[in-house]
Amino acid sequence: MSSWRTLLLRVGDKCPEYGGAVDHKEHIETCYGVLWREFEHSKDEISELLLQCAEQLPHKIPFYGVLVGLINLEDEDFGKNIVDDLHCKLQEALSSENCDKIRILLRFLTVLMCSKVILPSSVIEVFETLLSSAATIIDEDAGNPSWQPCADFYITCILSCLPWGGTELIEQVPDEFDRVIVGIQSYLSIRKHSQDTSFIVFEADEDKSAKEKDFVEDLWDHIQILSTNGWKVDSVPRPHLSFEEQLVSGKSYNLSPISCPKQSASSSRSTISRERENYEAKLKYPQRLCRLHIFPSNKIEKMQPIDRFIVEEYLLDVLLFFNGCRKECASYMASLPVPFRYEYLMAETIFSQIMFLPQPPFKPIYYALVIIDLCKALPGAFPAVVAGAVRSLFNRIGDLDMECRTRLILWFSHHLSNFQYFWPWEEWAHVKDLPRWAPQRVFVQEVLEREVRLSYWDKIKQSIENAPELEELLPPKSVSNFRYNSEEDHGYTLSKEFREMVRGRKTAREITSWVEETIIQIHSSKFAIEVVIQTLLDIGSKSFTHLITVLERYGQVIAKLCTDQNMQVLLIDEVSFYWKNNTQMTAIAIDRMMGYRIISNLAIVSWVFSLSNIEQFHVSDRPWEILRNAINKTYNRIADLRKEIQTLKKSVLLAEDVAVKALKEFEAAETRLEVVDGQPVQAEKPGRLKRLKGYAEKAKDDEIAVREALEAKDALLARALEENKSLFVSLYKSFANVLTERLPPVSADGAFPKLRDEEDIDSMAIDLEEPSTMEMDHDNGRKDDRNSEKVTHRYSIKEQDQWCLCTLGYVKAFSRQYATEIWPHLETLEAEVFGRDIHPLFRKAVFAGLCRSTTEM
Repeated sequence: MSSWRTLLLRVGDKCPEYGGAVDHKEHIETCYGVLWREFEHSKDEISELLLQCAEQLPHKIPFYGVLVGLINLEDEDFGKNIVDDLHCKLQEALSSENCDKIRILLRFLTVLMCSKVILPSSVIEVFETLLSSAATIIDEDAGNPSWQPCADFYITCILSCLPWGGTELIEQVPDEFDRVIVGIQSYLSIRKHSQDTSFIVFEADEDKSAKEKDFVEDLWDHIQILSTNGWKVDSVPRPHLSFEEQLVSGKSYNLSPISCPKQSASSSRSTISRERENYEAKLKYPQRLCRLHIFPSNKIEKMQPIDRFIVEEYLLDVLLFFNGCRKECASYMASLPVPFRYEYLMAETIFSQIMFLPQPPFKPIYYALVIIDLCKALPGAFPAVVAGAVRSLFNRIGDLDMECRTRLILWFSHHLSNFQYFWPWEEWAHVKDLPRWAPQRVFVQEVLEREVRLSYWDKIKQSIENAPELEELLPPKSVSNFRYNSEEDHGYTLSKEFREMVRGRKTAREITSWVEETIIQIHSSKFAIEVVIQTLLDIGSKSFTHLITVLERYGQVIAKLCTDQNMQVLLIDEVSFYWKNNTQMTAIAIDRMMGYRIISNLAIVSWVFSLSNIEQFHVSDRPWEILRNAINKTYNRIADLRKEIQTLKKSVLLAEDVAVKALKEFEAAETRLEVVDGQPVQAEKPGRLKRLKGYAEKAKDDEIAVREALEAKDALLARALEENKSLFVSLYKSFANVLTERLPPVSADGAFPKLRDEEDIDSMAIDLEEPSTMEMDHDNGRKDDRNSEKVTHRYSIKEQDQWCLCTLGYVKAFSRQYATEIWPHLETLEAEVFGRDIHPLFRKAVFAGLCRSTTEM
């Protein structure tokens, strides 16, 4: 017999613990029987695990609600304790603004009402508390409309509970329920439509978003349709109906009142302050899902709109609570308690999380592994769906946000590496004939380049043998580009002599003197950089470890040569020249040099915006990868310093407390007297007093040392923040300069120039129901005739316009990704960069990335 814990965890699942049965009533009866037998000995453990299961397996909440209801029939104290614990957890979640916990606990609250454990009036009271708080937040006088995302979240929580308990509420407390619905309608009538162009995955959809309903309005429509259909939901199990005759005799309890945290009123009326508050609110109360409509409506599973919402909730909950347990995650995702198929919806939901803006909830590798495990768990269905999703996204790659495009490239190359790099590349062979700036061609080129990083050049060449045309898009074979291979090369002799010095383990000081006397004085500093960098990179070219060793040992030599930004730019040029056939090694070498402070982030920005790199902005990810690495490293330094400062602050408090206690103990011992022969004398022995004094002095010294360390870290953080400000000023100035030169002018009537017309967008007709070519048991590389497609290929956007689209896309992406670091410096950027004479398309891209309003434009 399985343990009660296992049965509780697996209730509702098709599993050996329940003999493979799928009858939910039988599951609950079996589980309840075992729980009740163990109840006397494990009451507290059962209560604790039931609540934990409800929180972390929320797609099975209806089953846990019924189990609580059945136990409540036999032991009323158990039901009362569950309700009290639920109240404490809900209030704690509201106070700590834990969105996921609030949402799930409210669902559990509603289900317990269905199982006659909580009174319907208590559920209504909770809803009205949330509704009142939401209405107060968006009130101009009493609240702070900048925090509307918080208010929207409360309303979403109420609406998302109704599929689980709407029927019971309308039957048992119809008047109170109508009052809640009227309150929601009133709220929706006064709230502002949410339009987040910053978080739109397909850039061509930006104009549509203003006309379409936002997430809250869309969910409200789903609930209205559900109400019209009599609250019938296929995706919500209702096991309590099978036990209604028993549950109705149970005692129901009141839930103590809850309170929502008050959002502070805006302390400033300035536009920037209000917009920054709104941005922070969006991060704290994010929308869970930015829906991706990847597949055409005739391909995706037929279901009610509310069922789609609920299954999405299930999938997101499983992803949330099984983060780190990929196999269990895939298993639960593939076996949700719904009576219909949902593979297409599952794919859309996972891809929506991979491309979630501004950041995915979890690391992209987690989603990649889940997709792989789902392909293995559902070999007859899911691989074909994933393949169809890739094709659909490929067709719209020109509309895809630049950051999302990069994520798709990284995911797809990694995914193929787990399936022997097999893909029907012949379907995309046509991209070779597209202009070199066409997004589809660039996408294939970047995927192949990333695959080479994960494998090796010959292997990837073999994987595209069915599409030999694509060999042109493969990166060059990874060979170095050393300047001094021949004795005829100028500098060959110096390079050879320098190499011998390195092999002879000469010190950095000796080599620095040799460089100054032998190269700089006779030739020039520029030539010295060329000889030194080329030679050191060639010595370190065998492996990543060799490169690190060379930089650690002779970094001082390079630093002496590159004392200013211009020289550092020359250094980066030499690195790029040496590794021109290997983007990965170029990025690694530059990143390591920045890590050793040989080059600065400003030098990297300056190099990225040099003419040779500007010309690559729309045809290669090479300059953008190096720029991303530089900004990431700068951001990570600041994040690390902040963590260290937080740790030191705690250490200061601890050291302070230890010092105070040690001093008090010493003073108490010092003042303790005793009477000897009628005279007061020192009670403590001199040795003990000396020890206590030493402890007190040491504790004080430790406190001072920790405070000094904190002051040093604070100074480093202040310096890092100043460097960060200089970085963003330099970055946006560089963007402004190159875009101003290339963007078309604004028309006389003030209308923005159009870089993309509707007829310029690629159109492809693809049959998404074709057999998958990524199935696990595929054992040949021949193309299936059934995979033939009718395809129309054209790309008519001009190169200059495509360059502008890509660069503006990266402006938006960088602004969005580092918005939290940019906002504190926004006034400086407004003064130095975003003046009125700036091109409006550039301003629009920056504002969109920062979630700022563009109405003033």
